[in-house]
Amino acid sequence: MKATTTKNPSLEQYGLKNVTVNWNLSPEELQKITVDKGMGKETANGTLAINTGKFTGRSPQDRFLVKDDYTADKVWWGKTNKAISPENFDKLENEVVKYLSGKEIYARDGYVCADPEFRTNIRTITELPWSNMFVYNMFLRPSTKELENFKEDWLILCAPGYECPDPKAFGIRQGNFSILNFTKKIALVGGSAYTGEMKKGIFSALNMILPIEKNVLPMHCSANVGKYGDTAIFFGLSGTGKTTLSADPNRKLIGDDEHGWTADNTIFNFEGGCYAKVIDLTEEKEPDIFRAIKPGAILENVVFKDNGEPDYMDSSITQNTRVSYPIHHIDNIQETLYANNPKNIFFLTCDAFGVLPPVSKLTPGQAAYHFISGYTAKVAGTEAGITEPVPSFSACFGEPFMPLHPTVYGEMLSKKMTEAGVNVWLINTGWTAGPYGVGSRIKLKYTRAMITAILNGDLDDVDYEQNFIFGLYMPKYCPGVPSELLDPMNTWLQKGAYVGKAIHLAHSFHLNFEKFAQQASERIIEGGPLIDEHHHLHEHF
Repeated sequence: MKATTTKNPSLEQYGLKNVTVNWNLSPEELQKITVDKGMGKETANGTLAINTGKFTGRSPQDRFLVKDDYTADKVWWGKTNKAISPENFDKLENEVVKYLSGKEIYARDGYVCADPEFRTNIRTITELPWSNMFVYNMFLRPSTKELENFKEDWLILCAPGYECPDPKAFGIRQGNFSILNFTKKIALVGGSAYTGEMKKGIFSALNMILPIEKNVLPMHCSANVGKYGDTAIFFGLSGTGKTTLSADPNRKLIGDDEHGWTADNTIFNFEGGCYAKVIDLTEEKEPDIFRAIKPGAILENVVFKDNGEPDYMDSSITQNTRVSYPIHHIDNIQETLYANNPKNIFFLTCDAFGVLPPVSKLTPGQAAYHFISGYTAKVAGTEAGITEPVPSFSACFGEPFMPLHPTVYGEMLSKKMTEAGVNVWLINTGWTAGPYGVGSRIKLKYTRAMITAILNGDLDDVDYEQNFIFGLYMPKYCPGVPSELLDPMNTWLQKGAYVGKAIHLAHSFHLNFEKFAQQASERIIEGGPLIDEHHHLHEHF
């Protein structure tokens, strides 16, 4: 079953005893083993489908960072970054190693960071064959030659079948855990088979190491590059259009989720694959993702129709149904997975209150403020009678994966955009002419027209006016977009209702920002909405 004839290293160096190791198997081999062992099945077109069991998403409460000399003074400790002692980590690592010993396991060598200067080698040891196939899809794939003298920078140990019998004794919350140890350079995952724990574990590690050691800004974003070499970056939380809007027939995709921005203004993908949501997926809405679901891809927690076809509308297992596939399943990609010359950054937000402009241009201070805020609004249509949207803030559009204080990333972004002469835009892909339930969602064709206009330089020389509540600069004209849409207040029947709702949202921004204010510079604080906490508009009105 060996995929290569090279001599594979012994796993005894990690304490693993009497294991049968399958090294660097091909996806075809791993898929066959998964199906033969009854751990998954194949869809009508031959794509592997698996269930991740009890956990169908990440478990943020059970994510820990080892608190030691490397992390103690650097990490933003709190509800996102919870501490575990080195002693408890060592005890858990021993338990996992003991659990995996004597078993048939799967080992794979890969790397992250497409820019050769920042390449980070990852060795992954998994209990399950399909976890190993996920790693093949998501990390970058070394050549046979590169595997010969492979030395890992980080090790992932993934044992979904191990549950800690006495969590309190190990300083954790319950039987499952996902832990990063920056001194030992180990990501330890136990008790959860959700594959995203491995992906986001390594992302979190890079989010700590790259800014501190390499002066690289790590970003939870998608990126693409135009035919003249101009790069665009798209930040946004789930459901704001990050994947949809970065898929552009006239531009090559660099990646859809995790990137670094170097001191030389290179934007590089961390990964070698995509991990996309597939709930309500149709070929018409997301052609690239739909067509990437073919042999080699892995569907997670998807329900089937009687004929073996996936039913993407069915969320009975979870809303968070997913597919992972290697990036070459998409046609229009940037081969190297990196590019230079970042020119435009888009912050995508789905404002279900309908008060933010559909497009506005941000000053450096505003850019840092909105980046640190990471705003979108969730539509609370899940319970009967609740129609009011709920504001949702995730620092740097990726708070669960950011070990450092958000202002560190905010200042880096602000500095880089100033030095590189990058324009930053806030794009509201949410509601217009009223909030959710009254207004309507901004048409995708208009959002696409705004982004195209920006990428073509069509908004460089138009007139702008300032929104008197948020201080954002709104273009008065944009090709392909009805001008009355550009100022949100114009679209509301009752202007007073707009002002009330806008002040309400501005207040939410201020309340959320209080926890960052102590570490934020004056310039960043001034980038917020133009009202104070007493609901008074400043003299702009």
